[in-house]
Amino acid sequence: MNHHKNARLTFVRRLEMVRNMTENGLAPVDAAASAGVSAPTARKWLGRYLAGGEAALADASSRPACSPRRISESKALAIVELRRRRLTQARIAASLGVSEATVSRVLRRAGLSQLSQLQPAEPVQRYEHAAPGDLLHIDTKKLGRIERMSHRITGNRRDSVDGAGWEFLFVAIDDHARIGFTQMRPDERQGNAVAFLRDAVAYYASLGVAIKRLLTDNGSAFRSKAFRRACVELGIGHRFTRAYRPQTNGKAERFIQSALREWAYGIAYNHSNERIAMLAKWQHHYNWHRPHAGIGGRPPMSRLNSASGKNVLTLHS
Repeated sequence: MNHHKNARLTFVRRLEMVRNMTENGLAPVDAAASAGVSAPTARKWLGRYLAGGEAALADASSRPACSPRRISESKALAIVELRRRRLTQARIAASLGVSEATVSRVLRRAGLSQLSQLQPAEPVQRYEHAAPGDLLHIDTKKLGRIERMSHRITGNRRDSVDGAGWEFLFVAIDDHARIGFTQMRPDERQGNAVAFLRDAVAYYASLGVAIKRLLTDNGSAFRSKAFRRACVELGIGHRFTRAYRPQTNGKAERFIQSALREWAYGIAYNHSNERIAMLAKWQHHYNWHRPHAGIGGRPPMSRLNSASGKNVLTLHS
């Protein structure tokens, strides 16, 4: 037990006070005065010591011996059982004749406060293709255009910028090497999606990597006929993620998180042009220097070097 800062008696002080009365012959009044407590308090601890020894001087639990309003174990189990039948907390409370607060408290302890917790956690399925170029992930992220530093940086609400518009970050990442390629585009329509795909394929080709397959979400630009034709012309097999399953394209999602944290929001920019100029520097840092936890703490380019058997690091500048 943690004693409050003004506590007069700890276990050691109680034992000392009791021994002054039993061994040194001090009267309870005198022993209490030396300990800084009242005589009734000294007699109380003396009585406990005489009845139970030194162990009786320790702090006892403050829990009451009887709690008439406490629900029974069987009723708590019934709350959990009804919850597993997907009943709401209000219906459980009405069915068992207890308060909603009691139901909420029991379900919180059982880890069933939310209906989604009734479903078993889906096991994480990790995959990685054997060689660079076997699969390329592509995704987009909408970012607000920067006209000047806004209130998020200055802290002054009068510096808010309304109507600046949006611009879109296109990202591509190799499934094996985790080498990323990025571009900022004014929109995410099919024309920019096709242009980004061609630029990405050219970038990886400059590293000696031929893209064989592509994975994107079900956005209209990626579902368009123009994008399909571009994939056929480039000799790339195109696959789509399952609807509402961003985990399928998890490497691109994770890459976007890193970009937002370290590049988009990690630096204060005065204008979108500054952010775009910094993107190329951040991409270079990510590919050539930044340790990647998913590949043993090495930068992505080092994995491309080991997989291809070529000294790609000589391309570094």
